[in-house]
Amino acid sequence: MLKRYIILYRTNKLVNSCRHVSQSMLQSTVDEKTGIVTMTMNNPPVNCISLELLNEINTQINTLRKDNIRGMILTSGLKKVFCGGLDIAEFYKPNPDRLAEYLATLHDTWISLYMTSFPTVSVINGHSLGGGCLIAMGCDYRVMIGPHYTIGLNETKLGVVPPKWFQDTMVAVIGQRKAEVSMTTGKIYTTDEALKIGLVDESSTDIDSALKKGTQFLNNFENISPWAFKMTKNISRQPTIQLLIDNKQKDFDFVYKYMQTSMVQKSIGLYLQSLKKK
Repeated sequence: MLKRYIILYRTNKLVNSCRHVSQSMLQSTVDEKTGIVTMTMNNPPVNCISLELLNEINTQINTLRKDNIRGMILTSGLKKVFCGGLDIAEFYKPNPDRLAEYLATLHDTWISLYMTSFPTVSVINGHSLGGGCLIAMGCDYRVMIGPHYTIGLNETKLGVVPPKWFQDTMVAVIGQRKAEVSMTTGKIYTTDEALKIGLVDESSTDIDSALKKGTQFLNNFENISPWAFKMTKNISRQPTIQLLIDNKQKDFDFVYKYMQTSMVQKSIGLYLQSLKKK
C-alpha cells in the first residue's frame, strides 16, 4: 500500500470542492510541428485533484512517454484557477478503501509527473495552492501569470502538516531555509514574490505569452539528447523520489491514520460547511 497526505486550503473566494463528473477532466493537444503536448486540466469549479483526475494525469503521462513526445505543457482550462489542491471531500468521513486508493494513486501520479522522461512546463494561469503548488513544482519549469494570482503550500494555516515529500519538493525548488519559512508560516506568494524566491521561473501578463514562454523553454531541448536529458534529470531528482519510495508504507500509515483523527475530521467538516455558505 502506498501513502499520501492531504492539502486543504482557502484563498479569497476560491472554493476547493468538487464532485466527480463523467466527462474527461484532462484534454491533451499535440503540436505536430514541434512535438509539444499541451495538457489542460478541466475539473470545475477549481480543478481540485480528485481520484479521477489523478488517474487521467497518470494515464496521459504514461501514454506520452510511449509516444516519445518532445515536451509537455501543463495548464488549466478554468478562469482564475490553475489547481485548487487535493479534493478535501476525499478525506471527510472517508470510505477506508477509497481513501487508501486515493493516497496510493496520488503517490503514483506524483512520481510519474516528477520523473517524466521528457521536459515539462507548468503554465500557472490562476491560483495554485496546496496540491496545486505541488503539481506546479513537479514540472521542470514554471511560468506564472501575474499579478493577481497566488501560489504556495499553506497547509499549516489550516492545521494540516505538509507531508515529507511535499516538503522535499519545495526544498529542491527554493532551498531549505526559504522552504522551511514558507511551509511553517503557510506563506502564500504573489507572482512577483514567487519569481523573486525562485518558486516560479518566469512571469507573464496573459496566457498566450505564458504559453509562448513555456514553448521557448522546451525549445532549449531541441538539440539535447533525450537520453542525456532523462539520465541527468534522474540523477538530480532521485534523492527526493528514493526517500519517498523507501518510506512509502510508513508515510501511508501516518497519513491514513492522521487524516481520520477527530481533530482533523472536525477541521475538515467545519471547512466544508464554510464552503456551503459561499
